[in-house]
Amino acid sequence: QVVLEESGGGLAQPGGSLRLSCTASGFTLDYWAIGWFRQAPGKEREGVSCIRSNDGSTYYADSVKGRFTISRDSAKNMVYLQMNSLKPEDTAVYYCAADAFQSCSGYMSSQFDMDYWGKGTLVTVSS
Repeated sequence: QVVLEESGGGLAQPGGSLRLSCTASGFTLDYWAIGWFRQAPGKEREGVSCIRSNDGSTYYADSVKGRFTISRDSAKNMVYLQMNSLKPEDTAVYYCAADAFQSCSGYMSSQFDMDYWGKGTLVTVSS
């Protein structure tokens, strides 16, 4: 059984920080590209960040570049999204997802063709 689970969401003030975690059960995340996505109320889902499994290269949406950082902790079989300088427009449900192809091609695809998805964690940025 393959399960992804997000944690770390909650309420933050503008300019604050949160760290989201993605934990895998049933497989080793080191061998999968892992993407973070978000969906705000009334808006379409968008890609936030992705980390490749083959070389560790990372990708970021223009809206979060310089503020968010994606990373792996192989020993814990976990991927993180460090979110700094949060803005109200960052408010959304955040999802992690795994792509067996390794290169973040699913993250880059128009339909976000990822193999497994978590159920999401809500991030609210408000004063």
